[in-house]
Amino acid sequence: MSLFRNSLPSRREVLKKSGMLTAVSAATAVSPLTTNAGVLADPEKTLHAAMEAVDGDNLFTRIGVRPLVNARGTYTIITGSRSLPQVKQAMLEASNYYVHLDELMPAVGGEIAKLMGADSAIVTTGCEAAIAAATVACIAGADPEQTQALPYRKRRDQVIIPKHSRNPYDFGVRMCGVEIVEVDSEEELRSKLSERTAMVYILSGPAAEKGPLSIPNICSIAKEKNIPVFVDAAAEEPLVPNIHIAHGATLVGYSGGKCMRGPQAAGVLLGPKDIVAAAFFNAAPHHNWGRALKVGKEEIMGMLAAVREWYKRDHAAEQREWLSWLQDIEGRVKPLPSVTTEYLQPEDLSNRSPRLRINWDANQLKITGTELVERLDKGTPRILVDGGTGRRPDKMQSSVTIMPYMMAAGEDKIVADAIYEGLTHPGHYENPVIPQGTPVQIAGNWTFEIKYIRGTGVQHLTLQQEGDRLTGTQAGEVYQANLKGIVHADHIELMSEMEVPGNAISWTFRGVVTGNNASGTVHMGEYGDATWTAVKS
Repeated sequence: MSLFRNSLPSRREVLKKSGMLTAVSAATAVSPLTTNAGVLADPEKTLHAAMEAVDGDNLFTRIGVRPLVNARGTYTIITGSRSLPQVKQAMLEASNYYVHLDELMPAVGGEIAKLMGADSAIVTTGCEAAIAAATVACIAGADPEQTQALPYRKRRDQVIIPKHSRNPYDFGVRMCGVEIVEVDSEEELRSKLSERTAMVYILSGPAAEKGPLSIPNICSIAKEKNIPVFVDAAAEEPLVPNIHIAHGATLVGYSGGKCMRGPQAAGVLLGPKDIVAAAFFNAAPHHNWGRALKVGKEEIMGMLAAVREWYKRDHAAEQREWLSWLQDIEGRVKPLPSVTTEYLQPEDLSNRSPRLRINWDANQLKITGTELVERLDKGTPRILVDGGTGRRPDKMQSSVTIMPYMMAAGEDKIVADAIYEGLTHPGHYENPVIPQGTPVQIAGNWTFEIKYIRGTGVQHLTLQQEGDRLTGTQAGEVYQANLKGIVHADHIELMSEMEVPGNAISWTFRGVVTGNNASGTVHMGEYGDATWTAVKS
């Protein structure tokens, strides 16, 4: 085996060819991106060389994709976190071998469980996969007849979710085909627990820390009927002893690609041996409901490396470093006219890092927060921040927020310089052109046909009008919403938040009205854009 390993390219050679070595060598010592030798890096010499070439020649720009400086956070849409050097090394080494997954997962899970303070653990393809695999394990266990009958037949077909825990990520439960039962009081919880209940799902956070439907109280009530409780702690720091298991939770799920800086396509499921084993039984490589939830040997070993490193890292030093970066940015912009700053502290263990909010009057600095966000996104290097506010001409009080959680040493200077440049040399921005003229009369019942990327939907909108102000209702194909909007001459804008259990679809219709017909575009937030035509009945 040693001969085989020595015949392979060295890690340094592979990383050098991939550009990975540059990013690793540019890391600071107190950040998670520390060297194996633990040698402190000089911050003045670590301008993060990888970012100097962010728009230069790299594996992403060669295919027309622009990398970015991440001053926003661990969002999956911008690829989460930057994995640790130890994780990269583990994944690289793992890729050189074949192993049996039914042997690998228990071995890795056993060590992860000991480190994280649980009876058992498996690596999953993210926290959402942990939610789904745990749900199926609680529905069908490891009975092959029951697992093969999914999703059409279920021994237990309900999952209870407190109203405060509904969120977009409970799709991991919904995708299993169970009925979601919402509860909003202790009395409701007790009355809804039954033989049909497979599991109780809770999203960890401030709302779940107090009151009758707190995690400890829910766990105590569910335990009376021997019903498992899953706590979604995706973005949280995994403290030991595990706070959720200490509160009585049966199962806890974590993301691997957030604070632990493991593989982005990995997560951890903690819990008792029988349910955790059943979750793995229902997932790949086994031919059951979760066959699509495949986690490879690279992610498994990378996740193990991340968990090991988590309990070695100097987290207090990381916090000090992140704060120092924000102070550098603050110091760069605070002398500017009308600029004020404030520090936003995390509410809980999720995304536990301070943030800096920079406020200013766009009447003085001639650029709004939303304009600055767009400028940073389009700039060189490309920078994403944690949101901005301000709008012409009526909301000129502006802000942008900086999240240092996923930044690297030297990027604070890059961000500070770009924001300073935007605030001191903003260029010229015009107020939006508003069509002039008497508002068209649009009140009445309208049938909207919406053409999506694939497929067509039909919605029925009922509108009321007072001058240029519009209100009304939106009857979708499945869900309903209330509308508000405005009409300028023959141009309309309508907005709604369509409440979907656990989520919401935002709609912004813009278009032109001609008699009893109208047409335009609709923006649906993360779901993109579509076109529409409408007829008044």
